[in-house]
Amino acid sequence: MRRLLTALLALTSLLQAAPRPNILFLFSDDQRADTLSILGNPNIHTPTLDRLAQGGTLFTRAYCMGSQQPAVCMPSRAMLMSGRTLFHMDQTLKGQGTWPEVLGKAGYTTFMTGKWHNGPESVLRSFQQGKNVFMGGMGNPYKLPIQEISGDHKLVNKHLSGEHSVKLFADAAVEFLQKQKGENPFLCYVAFNCPHDPRIAPKSYRDKFVGHEPPPPPNFLPEHPFNNGEMVIRDEELAPWPRTPEIVSQNLADYYSYIEFMDDQIARILEALKATGQMDNTIIVFSSDHGLAIGSHGLFGKQNLYDHSMHAPLIIGGPGVPKGKKTDAMCYLLDIFPTLGELVGVAGPDGSEGRSLVPVITGKTTTHRDTIFTAYRSVQRAVRDDRWKLIAYPQINKVQLFDLQTDPIEMHDLSADATHAGELKRMMTLLKEMQAREGDTQELTTDKPQPLNFDFSTVKRDPKATGIE
Repeated sequence: MRRLLTALLALTSLLQAAPRPNILFLFSDDQRADTLSILGNPNIHTPTLDRLAQGGTLFTRAYCMGSQQPAVCMPSRAMLMSGRTLFHMDQTLKGQGTWPEVLGKAGYTTFMTGKWHNGPESVLRSFQQGKNVFMGGMGNPYKLPIQEISGDHKLVNKHLSGEHSVKLFADAAVEFLQKQKGENPFLCYVAFNCPHDPRIAPKSYRDKFVGHEPPPPPNFLPEHPFNNGEMVIRDEELAPWPRTPEIVSQNLADYYSYIEFMDDQIARILEALKATGQMDNTIIVFSSDHGLAIGSHGLFGKQNLYDHSMHAPLIIGGPGVPKGKKTDAMCYLLDIFPTLGELVGVAGPDGSEGRSLVPVITGKTTTHRDTIFTAYRSVQRAVRDDRWKLIAYPQINKVQLFDLQTDPIEMHDLSADATHAGELKRMMTLLKEMQAREGDTQELTTDKPQPLNFDFSTVKRDPKATGIE
């Protein structure tokens, strides 16, 4: 009798146990970390993202680790999906497991919509379902090639979007959520191609900024002061040299209006989730693959290691996550899925190196990573700690040293200041240590340096570089 009672109690406990949390992962494209109104930006209105931040934990120092190619989004997404670091991942995820893949094997229904930039094999392996899937690149959002993941794991029904792609991605997420009845936990991954150029928001959103264009960023420069190794590339050709405040403001208006449109589409997704009755058992993540310059330091793209380009927004909310919390614990984007794995009780794929942020979320610690190491091709390397940042330019034998405590926008290079020689030496040592730890063999100086200065008058801009049809 006692054994029967014990068994019944165990069964009752099992039946009453809370189901595994769902995951709604919202991911934007090229979004600077300072584009949330809740962080004090008076020039943009993001009420939905602000509510997510108020209802969860906001991470103010989340970073992309960099790239070995100009299309930074591709390695950033590969690192996100695999949990592997820059020098240990394959950009197409060939032979490397992904977090959505292991979640699916653990009983999750996995779905994606939006941009996938890591090849067809990995998306079919990672997700069981998909609608309005865009296989990467760029293009007019009203004419974007999209397709579906069929039940037999094939990409089918390729066609042009016809409507705005950001709306169609939200439509697909809403449709998926409406079908979920709670039988299985789900992962719904929504990867917007916004605010990547061409930044074409519906006219009503852009019209809000006519006559109210945002001012240039505080670290605006007409030209980058030296040759950073990537001065002429598609992203940098989106505006002429020298950059003018007017051109930058126009681009920021396009950028901000696009984000505001996405914010409204996210609101639709959240309303659909709420209507299912599963909001309280869903972990919601919002982040982006990296930032963007748009006039900062005289640059326009993300092919640099300044904070505006490697820093991304990150919000995590849901069961077990404190509301209204803001933390400056430093982390990589590749730490996101390991965090979700711990929250839902699923072990990651082989090779995942990301570190769970749960100790920070639960308040067991206030720090996560002591240093952040970033890299861009063979032309830039950087390391930062809580206060100091060093950027090295190996092809021109130049370094920059910034005191982020007094100069968070990285405008005052202290590398030639003798009073900071000790910090310069320490940060150079730290950079080399991080390179060794990550398997980066790039030398930090060269016997044949490139010219320090860049002659912009020699550049012939390609009018097709804007990507706008």
